[in-house]
Amino acid sequence: MTDKGTQGPFALSGPVARPDPRVEPIRGDLAHIGLAGKHFVPHYAVPQPRGVLPGGAPLLAAPEEGAEELCVLIEGDSFEVLDVTREWAWGCLSLEGPVGYVHLDRLEPVSA
Repeated sequence: MTDKGTQGPFALSGPVARPDPRVEPIRGDLAHIGLAGKHFVPHYAVPQPRGVLPGGAPLLAAPEEGAEELCVLIEGDSFEVLDVTREWAWGCLSLEGPVGYVHLDRLEPVSA
């Protein structure tokens, strides 16, 4: 028997404010492992750091050419890749953001 006065971190107690997806690395299906225990999603990902190649890279709000540019990543920045779809990587610079999509050809390849 459980104590009805005790609630865990994910109690269904009503609506909660949605996190800003440009600041916190969270989507409906996936979140940075550093957010486990803070947000509930079906899957958590351990980031795979990849360096930004010479010339930098735009960080976009969506995985498509012409999407809103959130900022420009500088050569040598470490981008934390959380998901890869076709030619796009979704991730963040840090757990505090910014969060968005980078074209894979602007990141160092995965070393074998």
